[in-house]
Amino acid sequence: MYSVDLSIRAQKFLDKLDKHISERIEIRLKKLEENPVPSDAKFIGRDKGDKVFRCRIGDYRALYKLKDTEKIVLVAKIDKRPRIYNRS
Repeated sequence: MYSVDLSIRAQKFLDKLDKHISERIEIRLKKLEENPVPSDAKFIGRDKGDKVFRCRIGDYRALYKLKDTEKIVLVAKIDKRPRIYNRS
């Protein structure tokens, strides 16, 4: 079983959203504890040895790193689709 951690950036984004939207995203991210790579997750690439995936949640996307050795799913960024892939 994995644990899901949010980066500071991802947490700030969730805090700014309407409550019903943020709850929907949190429920979806919580499911990553049981299955860190669901069938709808897309492999994006690698970052320092960790696999990076994208998860679609309605109009929003979550980019997360899978740290297999520590059993952690680190959600690095959450945003709407047009902005999620910007490197800033």
